[in-house]
Amino acid sequence: MYDIYKRMSEKISNEVSVYRTKLGATQEELASKVGVSRQTIIALEKGNYTPSILLALKIAAFFKMPIEKLFKITYEK
Repeated sequence: MYDIYKRMSEKISNEVSVYRTKLGATQEELASKVGVSRQTIIALEKGNYTPSILLALKIAAFFKMPIEKLFKITYEK
């Protein structure tokens, strides 16, 4: 169970960091748009914070992507 939680946290942190950078948005801009502090975005991008479903929805809307993209985990065979 812990493994999937860890992988989910890593996936979300990577997606947020990558898409924010692609958009050219700062951590402060993202934080302001989704209603959290910059420190929350920093913790999220480092994998030290897992967002609530509501926050994940706001982040997905900011990136104009389906929420599933943030959470999709692929498994290697």
